[in-house]
Amino acid sequence: MPIITLTTDFGEKDHFAGAVKGGIYSELESIKIVDISHSISPFHITEAAYIIQNAYKSFPKGTIHIIGIDSERNAENKHIALLLDGHYFICANNGLISMITTELKPTKIVEINIHDRVKSNFPVLEVFVHVACHIARGGTLEIIGKEIVDIKQLVGITPVVNDEGNQIVGNVIYIDNYGNVISNITKAFFDSIGKGRKYNVSARTVRFTEVFDNYSDAINFDIAREKREEDGKKLALWNSSGYLELAIYKSNPSTVGSAATLFGLQYRDSITVKFT
Repeated sequence: MPIITLTTDFGEKDHFAGAVKGGIYSELESIKIVDISHSISPFHITEAAYIIQNAYKSFPKGTIHIIGIDSERNAENKHIALLLDGHYFICANNGLISMITTELKPTKIVEINIHDRVKSNFPVLEVFVHVACHIARGGTLEIIGKEIVDIKQLVGITPVVNDEGNQIVGNVIYIDNYGNVISNITKAFFDSIGKGRKYNVSARTVRFTEVFDNYSDAINFDIAREKREEDGKKLALWNSSGYLELAIYKSNPSTVGSAATLFGLQYRDSITVKFT
């Protein structure tokens, strides 16, 4: 039987995440449930998209991903289920899934239409759970929805290149638990525009002329520890997901600060790459 994952903005204080798990177990006692995150910032679609995009690939094909972000159904926010890259996703059609489909096209998308058969005051529990369990039993998407072609697109998740082709302007799309700042500029996109040219990366008052592959690559271990710049060092790197990240080496947001606080960067702030 496949795995069901949960990604929500429910947090840990309230009953919501536990109720969803209970609903799944009530239908399928032997199912495996994995929490990806319940700490998404409330209604933060881009943050959720970044997390699910980089988590789902680690699961086996056939995994079912319930995404409970901005899931209340209304005229502009319908519910969808889709098969993409061998995985099933169940979420609201609010643009979240479009971040994953920038490089991959869904095999099939349906607009869920079982709402007349279930109470839906708590749609993740009362709709998404039923759909996930239906799929886990081997059910098809056509049974729970009408096939559609297009999904809502997120606006502002793609970096912009100037007419001269020598500048990329991206944006902050996520700030992680360490306060590291992740942009929407991927290494593949950077390389396609840069074509090996020299560059500098800037965001507010910070500038970088080198992007590392690992955090420790920024440290010169040939210098004695007491003499080298280490804790608190500013750096830019390609993170494990292939995105341009601005960081502080071994940062701690609650004590010494982080890239977000020390660089003064927030969600949607600009990060610019200039090629020379």
